[in-house]
Amino acid sequence: MSAKKTSVKSKTGEHKPYPDAPIISVVNDFEVPYNVYKQFYADDISLLARSKKGLSAKAALDFLSLSGFTQDEFQETFKTTVKTIQNHVTRELTLDAALSEKLLKSFSLFDKGTEIFGSAHSFHQWLNTPAYGLGNQLPFELMDTITGIQLIEEELIRIEFGDLA
Repeated sequence: MSAKKTSVKSKTGEHKPYPDAPIISVVNDFEVPYNVYKQFYADDISLLARSKKGLSAKAALDFLSLSGFTQDEFQETFKTTVKTIQNHVTRELTLDAALSEKLLKSFSLFDKGTEIFGSAHSFHQWLNTPAYGLGNQLPFELMDTITGIQLIEEELIRIEFGDLA
């Protein structure tokens, strides 16, 4: 029995769905790939242990892809270049504890944000909109520190429970 193709490559190199391909419902565009990392930030002890051990450099590229960050946004937030991360992936290196911790906290933040806003794209848009509860700062500008990420998490909890004042 042969597998049924669900898409065909067009002349421009894009994959287009076949007309008879099954429709797949996407509940959360951040859900499937981030689940690999969820176990590492499920609780503070897991997060600490995994941060100290270091994440695979591929985790940074996964976050870049899932978050919708531009390369510049990624580099500004994580204080490293995408090229450096790609070299680490090629050499199968792990990230240091500080970068691993910031990535895991960011995965957790996007998990919460996509839960509240419905998609990583919508959450990314919110990150680039002044937030009243954060002194009208752009949440994205706070993501370069762990404290900033924690403040964004607190704001998301307020939004989740309707406490916008």
